[in-house]
Amino acid sequence: EPVRADIRSVREFIEGKTVFVTGAGGSIGSELCRQIMKYSPRSLVLFDRYENSLFYIDRELRGSAGNGNNGAKKSLSTVVGDIQDMPYLEHLFLKHRPEVVFHAAAYKHVPLMESNAVEAVKNNILGTRNLLQVSDRCDAESFVAISTDKAVNPTSVMGATKRIAEFLTISMNQASSARFSVVRFGNVLGTNGSVVPIFSEQLKKGGPLTVTHPEIKRFFMLVPEAMQLVLIAGSAGRGGEIFVLDMGEPVKILDLAENFIRLSGLVPYKEIKIEFSGLRPGEKLYEELFDSEEKVLPTFHEKLRMAVSAIPSIIELESAVEELEEAARQLSEENVIARIRKVVPNFQSALPGAPELMKIFK
Repeated sequence: EPVRADIRSVREFIEGKTVFVTGAGGSIGSELCRQIMKYSPRSLVLFDRYENSLFYIDRELRGSAGNGNNGAKKSLSTVVGDIQDMPYLEHLFLKHRPEVVFHAAAYKHVPLMESNAVEAVKNNILGTRNLLQVSDRCDAESFVAISTDKAVNPTSVMGATKRIAEFLTISMNQASSARFSVVRFGNVLGTNGSVVPIFSEQLKKGGPLTVTHPEIKRFFMLVPEAMQLVLIAGSAGRGGEIFVLDMGEPVKILDLAENFIRLSGLVPYKEIKIEFSGLRPGEKLYEELFDSEEKVLPTFHEKLRMAVSAIPSIIELESAVEELEEAARQLSEENVIARIRKVVPNFQSALPGAPELMKIFK
């Protein structure tokens, strides 16, 4: 669906304000920044710890702000930093005083996080907590956290940490005068490390294209459309919502691979082979956009729905996150997995030893 150039509610939400975007160099964050710039923010702070990707989006935005528009160039602040560094976050928020915060920074690769559970907790949970706290203390007006369908009935560390990040965001809304909301969606086509760039790379080498399982399905949406909906949700959010993008019907990855080959002018299985590599650690055959216990409500927009979810109490959540922080500090992956399960009871980890430990800490 074409992305509209100007939406009144988004303009009122962004125009003349300072906007802070974490993960600004990533596929999601960079597209968010491109669209935000069209709505004339007073200032846009691009924040990421990966300098290469940050360099490229900074150069792109400054280039598009050319043609004598020096004001647009001056409105950009590009900052290398880490959401795990609380003192630096406080320094930046006191310096820039953002009114609107978009939180897109996260570890996202499921198999990689299965073998790096401690880092997933430090970044996706503790980093999110830092950002929520500093946004509240420094009087931000609105905070929008980007989440994923992998947070629903999670079978991966990545998904479970993002579920806890959802809980933290909604919990902060209960304790703050600012508005804290979540936007949850599935895969977006063409992002770094996603299936289409991988297929493209494999095709250039003459194949084969690798699919993990013949029945695996995923939800897909284009990045610009997804980010437009994130901005619409952010502009309309009153706080405490988990907005869920309508991703349409799930797509079978095998069909995607076959069509990808055909659209390249080649014949599947004859000129280019397709091989099945097997499900990777933490992967599910089918993703879900809603938990079975969540109530699904319509919203003002046909492509946005709302999930009403039961979350732990603020006291329970704070205590559980402190336990997770201690387990991460001890570099104990086993304790990290077990304590995640305390917060997300339907988390089904396939990591060695996890079932026994989960029984102990349940």
